[in-house]
Amino acid sequence: MRIRRLSEGTVNRIAAGEVIERPASVVKELVENAIDAGSSQIDVAFRGGGKSLIRVSDDGIGMGPDDLALAVERHATSKLSDDDLIDIRFLGFRGEALPSIGAVSRLAISSKPRSGGDAHVITVEGGHLTPPRPAALNFGTEIDVKDLFFATPARLKFLKADRTETVEAAEVVRRMALAHPEIGFAFVTEERRLVDVPKDEGEEARIRRILGAEFMENAVPFELDREAVRVRGYAGLPTWSRNNSAQQYMFVNGRSVRDKLISGAIRGAYADVLPSGRFPALVLFLDCPSERVDVNVHPAKAEVRFRDGGLVRGLIVSAIREALGRKRAPDTGLSRQTVSSFRPVMPRPFNHRGFDEDEKQAALAMNMPPASAPVTEPQVAQPDYPLGNARAQIHDNYIVAQTRDGFILVDQHAAHERLVYERLKRERADRGVETQPLLVPEVVDLDPVQVERLAGAAELLAQGGLVLEAFGDGAVIIREVPAAIGKGDISGIVRDVADELSELGVTTSIEDRINHVLATMACHNSVRSGRKLRPEEMNALLREMEATPNSGQCNHGRPTFIELKLADIEKLFGRR
Repeated sequence: MRIRRLSEGTVNRIAAGEVIERPASVVKELVENAIDAGSSQIDVAFRGGGKSLIRVSDDGIGMGPDDLALAVERHATSKLSDDDLIDIRFLGFRGEALPSIGAVSRLAISSKPRSGGDAHVITVEGGHLTPPRPAALNFGTEIDVKDLFFATPARLKFLKADRTETVEAAEVVRRMALAHPEIGFAFVTEERRLVDVPKDEGEEARIRRILGAEFMENAVPFELDREAVRVRGYAGLPTWSRNNSAQQYMFVNGRSVRDKLISGAIRGAYADVLPSGRFPALVLFLDCPSERVDVNVHPAKAEVRFRDGGLVRGLIVSAIREALGRKRAPDTGLSRQTVSSFRPVMPRPFNHRGFDEDEKQAALAMNMPPASAPVTEPQVAQPDYPLGNARAQIHDNYIVAQTRDGFILVDQHAAHERLVYERLKRERADRGVETQPLLVPEVVDLDPVQVERLAGAAELLAQGGLVLEAFGDGAVIIREVPAAIGKGDISGIVRDVADELSELGVTTSIEDRINHVLATMACHNSVRSGRKLRPEEMNALLREMEATPNSGQCNHGRPTFIELKLADIEKLFGRR
């Protein structure tokens, strides 16, 4: 078969296959055009899962008849000056969207310039163009896309249910609305409005409206800039994590992206506070000069490439970690779950055997406690600490602390595990982990594979304060351990570290591998469940938690404490 040129219609349908994957892709391209046109209000009507009708209306600058005719030609655009593909300041720039949509649907574009002139409409049906003709429109642009994929019916078989396609398209508009709080957005289906936000909102108000008040109550703001690159947003608390990344919203210069470098930086920022398989909720805005980011690397412009990826990654990790480290208070979502877990229980009849009649009557009258009950001494006023003052230890594992307006319940093992881990990290960053030579080196028996694994990581382990070497084929000898864990179960630590190294694999960075080792060692040396603590020990733990970053979560991402407000307690007892 000889090589031949493809027809214009075939070329457009091939291009449409890259740009227009599903109805949500149409919505994305058209809404981006409306934003580029300087619109203050954008309305989207969506019918039949996007197959019957997609209508996007805006109040932007509009177009005259000459521009209308050019707009539906391939690679015709008003958004590139001097054919410069580096300095891109608009969301769209390739001139592919409208001709691609027109190649696979019945497309009608009505527009009237804001500067004056008459309204005109142009139609494209399966790639066949009808010249502009007069139309009725106030100003701005209205685009109707009907019978999507009628020209390529095979594509219809790959679409999902109408409800699923509708949700995907609404999510596109939600993301656009988050990035542009100055613009009003509406997304309307046959049944209801899925998106309806007013124009000229502040960034925080827009995030609260889109993601809900609960997200804002369980998120901390972050902001950091370096070398003309600025990152800001809101990072969800680790205890408010999700089982997928759907609640992660990332924007680069106002463009919604799903970028691997940014996603990896977010994972790195939460590595110490989230368990495997959990994902943070987050809104992240990154602004940088247009020449420092290439947006022309993906057909749908969903990915970008940074000139200095290391700078961007470091900036994101530092900003989020610093913000999470500032947060000490428990999240409200966890407190709500705690309150909802309580339920009224009918008390069983109390057997008063053991008291004499006089004591029984006195106890019932609440005039004084029975003689066998301990007398509570008057409490001395204590300072008002964020995590309160320890009042009791229950089940030899949980510390009860009273605050000004409620009480705190602390998991002593999880909390101390985080404190030891942060101490080890701090020592390593300042002057290296302080080590303690063993008077009698300890030999730990292992299988040959584990010995080889530990010997190969000896240099890395030494940076974490664990100095060892192979001792024959089936053992290692431990010569030094971190001073912070000097009294820990050394053999247990070594075995767990060997297992941890096998799970990390060779692709994990050196920094992450060392932190994983430190976390494993911290777990072994923390205050164990079942250990009784004296009041001064409990209060010392609380004070150190208040001074330690990320003390609200243990090394595995579980909460170290929860709080119940006095108002919540009063609701439980029907006092409010």
